[in-house]
Amino acid sequence: MFTGIVEELGEVEALEVHDDSAALTVRGALVCSDAALGTSIAVNGVCLTVTDVRDGTFSADLMKETLLASALGRLRSGDRVNLERAMPAGGRLAGHLVQGHVDAVGEVVSRTAGGRWESVRIALPTALSRYVVPKGSIGVDGVSLTVNAVGEGWFEVSLVPTTLRATTLGRRRPGEQVNLEMDVVAKYVERLLAAREGAA
Repeated sequence: MFTGIVEELGEVEALEVHDDSAALTVRGALVCSDAALGTSIAVNGVCLTVTDVRDGTFSADLMKETLLASALGRLRSGDRVNLERAMPAGGRLAGHLVQGHVDAVGEVVSRTAGGRWESVRIALPTALSRYVVPKGSIGVDGVSLTVNAVGEGWFEVSLVPTTLRATTLGRRRPGEQVNLEMDVVAKYVERLLAAREGAA
């Protein structure tokens, strides 16, 4: 489980693509400081299992499902990525409950500059719009954000100076893709209501 509060901007060292999988190596001194085999680290919002740690880098395998559901397969050497270690039991929940299970890939539509912040519109699959509500939470490339506005197939968020500076979202341009994770509470509520209606 994660909180969507990015701890560190890492850098992709390598992405080795195979037939139906890939191996990703990322440099991140902070997240590697206590990493071990089997440790969970979120990379741009995707929960990955560490397979190797050495010299300030960690490696992880990407399975076919991860490559299909996220934008990790498009990473290149030198790309910056958002990194977050799993939240420890008893840790502070500073963002919102984030599983690291990406639901879909969205696309940055536009950016509008404010005084010290920016409003960003992101397109998402229409079928997922029902999980996004104004003032609700959403994970974008692993960053916990509050939704400001919602439309058919899009939503808007505001990025404060810290988010612009400390995450990849400060660099995302229109046309670029981002990983999206819907609020898991909304999905559970939908499932429970559907089950109740089916039993009626």
